[in-house]
Amino acid sequence: MKNTVAIMYDFDKTLSTTDMQEYTFFPDLGVTAKEFWTESDLLAEKHDMDYILSTLLLMKEKATEKGIPFTRDYLKDCGKNIVLNKGVLDWFDRINKFGENLGLEIKHYVISCGLKPMIEGSPIFDKFEKVFACDYIYDKNGVALWPALAINYTSKLQFLFRINKGIEKVSDHEKMNIHMNEDLRPVPQENMIYIGDGLTDVPIMKITRQCGGRSVGVYFEESQGQYLVEDHRVDFFVKADYTVGSEMDKAVKAILQEISANVNLKKLQKANKAS
Repeated sequence: MKNTVAIMYDFDKTLSTTDMQEYTFFPDLGVTAKEFWTESDLLAEKHDMDYILSTLLLMKEKATEKGIPFTRDYLKDCGKNIVLNKGVLDWFDRINKFGENLGLEIKHYVISCGLKPMIEGSPIFDKFEKVFACDYIYDKNGVALWPALAINYTSKLQFLFRINKGIEKVSDHEKMNIHMNEDLRPVPQENMIYIGDGLTDVPIMKITRQCGGRSVGVYFEESQGQYLVEDHRVDFFVKADYTVGSEMDKAVKAILQEISANVNLKKLQKANKAS
């Protein structure tokens, strides 16, 4: 059995303290989060459109109205002010080391409905093997023209299988839909962990568990997201605190120990059959 483990994260309110637009973009527009999201929802309802597409459109329109150059560089700069949850900054190196001591290779991924350039501007971008998030195509001056990728709660699912199959190029749809033998997939499904905070994570949490992996729900107040537990969407429901000794720290380490034990057991079984 392969020893590669994929830990997949939502971003907003999972790794960061709130939605990434709230740190710089909304203040630059002079609007509150409630005002923007209400207008975005009304736009989606008016045109019967996907709510992520209405967000991407409204962000561009509002920035243009305000005279803000809506460029990739600007969006990346917005990411510099993202505030991360406690312990996130050194989380990845600590978990990698813990996994290494168990004989596991840990790879971290983001699967987010947020903006990829903003995540690129954050201080943890280089910790990820790959970031799957919404983005635009840009003209020669870096100005956003049109959505290149819009990820909503159901389209998150495809990235679970892309990671499983090692098909990380979003435009590669043919290979994605061709059958691949389990032994050729770089990350076994039972070696996958998904960490998220809410409704946009429910489908991928459910499928991760059904495929043999594990899901971890995070909260700021315990009353938030309780349905994740009641509906059996998660294996653990823990506070958004990644410090040493936290519930998150203990939960993920316990999952990694379980994966390591399963890897070693399957190795023994294979050696026993060979003899």
